[in-house]
Amino acid sequence: MSSNSYSTCLVPDPWLRIAVLTSGRLLLAAGLILILTLELGVALRAAACLAWYLAGSRELARIERGFESCLAIRLSSEGEIAVLNSDLEWLPATLQDGSMVLRNIAWLRLKTAAGENIVELLRGQTRQSQNWRRLQVIWRHIGAEG
Repeated sequence: MSSNSYSTCLVPDPWLRIAVLTSGRLLLAAGLILILTLELGVALRAAACLAWYLAGSRELARIERGFESCLAIRLSSEGEIAVLNSDLEWLPATLQDGSMVLRNIAWLRLKTAAGENIVELLRGQTRQSQNWRRLQVIWRHIGAEG
């Protein structure tokens, strides 16, 4: 392996996944409460609640499917991204808009070659994790391109 080429492998935290799904469910409920308090006709509020619930449930189901199909994420210094699926196969993926990496937390939005959307909330410490340190360096290159 050349000195210019290296990668990092990040494993999602199950507790962060629970936090993402829980916050999504709470926001879905808050949206329903907000719609119910609007000064609109009963039929319009019912239609808006139904639309909100269907859209929110669909999005939460999509996120959950992505969680089930992602065991790890590998990013290389060349900008290549791969997702380890539940069949233990590395599938190529592309970085989507809305991804960001901060000092101790990252939100990655990926799309696999098979068309599956994956979102992951990740956390790490640069002093404690070599993989997190590598992510910070790699992100300076691939994050700036996106």
